[in-house]
Amino acid sequence: MSIANSIRAQIPPIHPEGYPFIGGFALVSLFLFWIWTPLGWIGTGLTLWCALFFRDPVRVTPVREGIVVSPADGRVSLISMVLPPAELGLGDKPLLRISVFMSVFNCHVNRSPVTGRIDRIAYRPGAFINAELDKASEDNERNSLVISTPDGRIGVVQIAGLVARRIVSFVREGQSLGAGERFGLIRFGSRLDVFLPEGSKALVSVGQTAVAGETVLADLRLGDGGRTWRAD
Repeated sequence: MSIANSIRAQIPPIHPEGYPFIGGFALVSLFLFWIWTPLGWIGTGLTLWCALFFRDPVRVTPVREGIVVSPADGRVSLISMVLPPAELGLGDKPLLRISVFMSVFNCHVNRSPVTGRIDRIAYRPGAFINAELDKASEDNERNSLVISTPDGRIGVVQIAGLVARRIVSFVREGQSLGAGERFGLIRFGSRLDVFLPEGSKALVSVGQTAVAGETVLADLRLGDGGRTWRAD
């Protein structure tokens, strides 16, 4: 393999949602170069950051039934028993919630945590407070999915953050998803909450780094009978 091909293999592809933003940053950078060269280099750095933000790398997802994988890249920020949002329709008892916070340096393409069917999609407008705060689950703009699986119903909530102003969904109600498949993204900095069926136990801890489509958050079958893998 040539040096050029080796370098190219290390650069992840860009999600199409990012092209308009990257192009806009690049045009502004050219204008800044015309005004003052140091400003142009600052714009170039921001353009590279924007490209990094919208990267969409291949992930290798464990696909055994019962496994719940992280829907987002980032840091596990909260693990607690809380009432799920009413729009999910998951009942009025506290469920295990695992939250993954995405900084502006994380990949923001979101992936399905399980294989199943989307029973419900519910969008709710709201505020844009820091997504790391617990109350962001109730106050912030959010888009929620309920996915039915043989092991129970899973709630996945995209929560806009302090900087984020746009939640993008790629899916529709009634659609079937495989674990690790892309279902949306959030621009720019945000959080994903996963609500698990009653009796579930977390296999991650607060502060742990999660990788979308790869890090196992929980095992709904409380065992490991062997896994297969799929790269996507």
